[in-house]
Amino acid sequence: MGYIMNLRKYVGHEPLIGLGATTLVFNDKKELLLNLRADTNTWGIPGGSMELYETIEETAVRELKEEAGINAEELELVTILSGKEYYFEYPNGDKMCTVIVLFKVLNYTGDIKVSDKESKQLKFFPLDHLPTMESRAQAIVDKINNGSIKI
Repeated sequence: MGYIMNLRKYVGHEPLIGLGATTLVFNDKKELLLNLRADTNTWGIPGGSMELYETIEETAVRELKEEAGINAEELELVTILSGKEYYFEYPNGDKMCTVIVLFKVLNYTGDIKVSDKESKQLKFFPLDHLPTMESRAQAIVDKINNGSIKI
């Protein structure tokens, strides 16, 4: 059981501060890899919560492997995001104030494939033609598109 899920046994659905890593993976057409999330049935950017004793880089690598089946060989720190626009309430009622450490994956190995129960589908999308996205992922893409996040 993960760190956050263990805390939920004590705090129920109350808001938690969650530290996590999110990974931007682009193909040669500069399209962004998104995963269709099983929990919200919306598209998101691969990433997730840090576990005890992990570095944030290890979190990024692990989550990308779990959600997209690929190994990040080289990461570049893009920015750190937090605040009201990264608050999220999951369909089960869990509330999370998320601190996102955003990385760009400079290169990876392996084949992109659904490899866990968190993702239903993986697909690259152009930044100007995106599907309905989970709110935190949409906030990230909005910042990329308006130039406040440089990639």
